[in-house]
Amino acid sequence: MSIGFFIVGAIIFAIYMGLTIWNIIYSSRKQKEENYPNKGS
Repeated sequence: MSIGFFIVGAIIFAIYMGLTIWNIIYSSRKQKEENYPNKGS
């Protein structure tokens, strides 16, 4: 098993985790807007 495989896997995993966290934050923001449309922000 080459270290290259490990590096590529780590990069893919980091991108996946970043997108997952961004999706959770975006969804919670969107949900707050839908639940409280008059709140502003």
